[in-house]
Amino acid sequence: MTPTQPTTLAAYVDSLPSDGSFSVWFGPDTGDAYLTHRADEPHYAASTMKLALVMAAYRGAAAGSLDLDVPVRVHNSFASRHDGSVFSIDPDEDSDPEPWRHLGEDVALRWLCYRAIVRSSNLATNLVLDAVGPAAVTTVLDLVGARDSTVTRGIEDTTAREAGLHNVVTAADLARTLQALRSETVLSADDSREVLAVLAAQQINDAIPVRLPPGTVVAHKSGWVEGISHDAGIVHPAVGDGGKPFVFVMCTTSDLDEQAGLDLIAGAAAAAYADRRV
Repeated sequence: MTPTQPTTLAAYVDSLPSDGSFSVWFGPDTGDAYLTHRADEPHYAASTMKLALVMAAYRGAAAGSLDLDVPVRVHNSFASRHDGSVFSIDPDEDSDPEPWRHLGEDVALRWLCYRAIVRSSNLATNLVLDAVGPAAVTTVLDLVGARDSTVTRGIEDTTAREAGLHNVVTAADLARTLQALRSETVLSADDSREVLAVLAAQQINDAIPVRLPPGTVVAHKSGWVEGISHDAGIVHPAVGDGGKPFVFVMCTTSDLDEQAGLDLIAGAAAAAYADRRV
């Protein structure tokens, strides 16, 4: 059940369910948090791992080790990060049908990065990870100061998961990653702005943006699997509504169903918006 909407985020956090792990980071787009709640607690990353992955692709392109406009053959056959065994992903579990329409065809790596964010494409994600490699994602996490997060495998790499290779995030680390984009400290100014524009073009808007005023722009990346609902974004208040952009992240691990988890995040984001610093 979603808590009755309190007037402040602190009151909202106090009303969260007692069963489960609920983490919140709320603060400016640069600088220390206004409020945190269990923000260093680890959660399975779900699709939020795609943010650092895409940043790694852009960083590789800037270094000359990748070309974002090079053609990449779309395929559904991947080597496990554990033992190299071959696995495929289930198209029915993918929220983006578009890359599947290009199986056997060549598309740009930049387009795959875009689909991995705006529709959270699992197929695009694994293709980008093949091009980038987990080590490059780890470098990005290190550079942004994401101390407790890991990206070790692709989507549906069951063999690797069973061998103990997990993708993990914390709310604090996701906030640091977003702040690094805003401060342009890891990517160039142009690349940071391009990735932020992709985040703002997000088509899956069922958590942070739901209860925010019309005209609010949210550059964000969410993630969901059974028992997990996360969303991490930079919120730009609606024109005329006052206040500076702020970062809001909420990660949830619980027995709540998908909609209940999304509702919790939407309510918390609304409380943060009402409680934002000017």
